[in-house]
Amino acid sequence: MNFELNEDQLAFKQAAAQFADNALAPYAAQWDREAYFPKSALRAAGALGFMALYTPERDSGTGLCRLDSALIIEELARGCTATAAYISIHNMALNMLASYGSAAVKGEWCEPLALGEKLASYCLTEPGAGSDAASLCTRAERHGDHFLLNGSKVFISGAGETDLLIVMARTGEQGARGISAFAVPALTEGISYGKKEAKMGWNCQPTATISFDNVLVSADQMLGSSGQGFKIAMEGLDGGRLGIGACSLGTAQAALDTSIAYVKERQQFGQPIADFQVTQFKLADMATELTAARQLLYLAAAKYDAGKPDKTSHCAMAKRYATDIGFRVCNEALQLHGGYGYINEYPLERYVRDVRVHQILEGTNEIMRTIIARHLLEE
Repeated sequence: MNFELNEDQLAFKQAAAQFADNALAPYAAQWDREAYFPKSALRAAGALGFMALYTPERDSGTGLCRLDSALIIEELARGCTATAAYISIHNMALNMLASYGSAAVKGEWCEPLALGEKLASYCLTEPGAGSDAASLCTRAERHGDHFLLNGSKVFISGAGETDLLIVMARTGEQGARGISAFAVPALTEGISYGKKEAKMGWNCQPTATISFDNVLVSADQMLGSSGQGFKIAMEGLDGGRLGIGACSLGTAQAALDTSIAYVKERQQFGQPIADFQVTQFKLADMATELTAARQLLYLAAAKYDAGKPDKTSHCAMAKRYATDIGFRVCNEALQLHGGYGYINEYPLERYVRDVRVHQILEGTNEIMRTIIARHLLEE
């Protein structure tokens, strides 16, 4: 078993690191303060192929595997957690379109989405259907060669600023088998957006409610076949969990790197706090846990790429562990900075705020445990 990255992977990481250092990190604090959605940075990311990482080349994508994509997203998160997380979500939505969309819809949307000229949102969660996604109530009723879409979605990343919505709606019976997926242009008549939510973190990424009032959707905007939507949504989330886990790893690595530099300079009791054993032990634990989380995430990505039967449970393991460890490492890094970690002159408080939501979205970490346990008990 070879744990070393190959030359291509090292090149991907270097390109992403340069973009993070030059196009994201210098502006991340300002974007956070101003709640500014950096569309120009997203277009620049698209020019480098980062907005369509694992979308096939035939659909204007970069065509990378999930492991290579995770390496890139991890590096991007060192620059700006919230922007990297949106890039991960956009990649998930675009790949669902590329995998299941009609030729006409793909022809219209894949290229501009891949270039970052257009942006996508993933619309699954509802006011009464969060962890229990199969109970969603948004309906799409067939009328000839069209559907009428009614309902609402909440906590939608990019809502009000994106161009295409990947929407899960009920077209049939109750439960998972009655759900279908649709690609809906964001400015279609009958779609309205709620206020931008004031959030703890992810401030440069708008989040809002989306309401659908008799929205006319062409039948060819359905992804896959009728009743296939829940499968498409869950398949997308497997990969999305790798992306969010990678975001946590990248942010935690930035927090650790910042802490190492800080403790070497910070003097107390006549010596750098790096000389204290308690500081050394804390850094050692942070590095060890981060390394373990990284290897688990890479393993899950490799299983996803290989189509292994246990890929879903491993994606759940990786998401749960990477996001828990990512938050813990960022929180410990803030503690090492003392009072300075709590003020926004330093990035630690932003790291903590931004990674906290990773334990909730793409399936809460409690749901990840349910997925893992279900797999174990079925063996």
